[in-house]
Amino acid sequence: MDEKRKHPRTEVNEPAYVSSGGSVMHCVIVNISPEGAAIDVENPAFVPHRFRLVMANDSSQVYECRVIWTKRNRVGLSFVA
Repeated sequence: MDEKRKHPRTEVNEPAYVSSGGSVMHCVIVNISPEGAAIDVENPAFVPHRFRLVMANDSSQVYECRVIWTKRNRVGLSFVA
């Protein structure tokens, strides 16, 4: 499979939160790059198309995201400028 990303992703295992419209859901960031990330969630059906990704260890670190793909419990994200 050809790599389509502009930037390679760094493998991490970092807790974070999906935040949208006052609701918050726990997730784990599996990998991340300057332009996007992949997260694991309990139920991807509850992840909105656009949301904020908030780092659990540093809540000042927030990314505006949109969903690019979903496969089982993994969700691929693109960061929105």
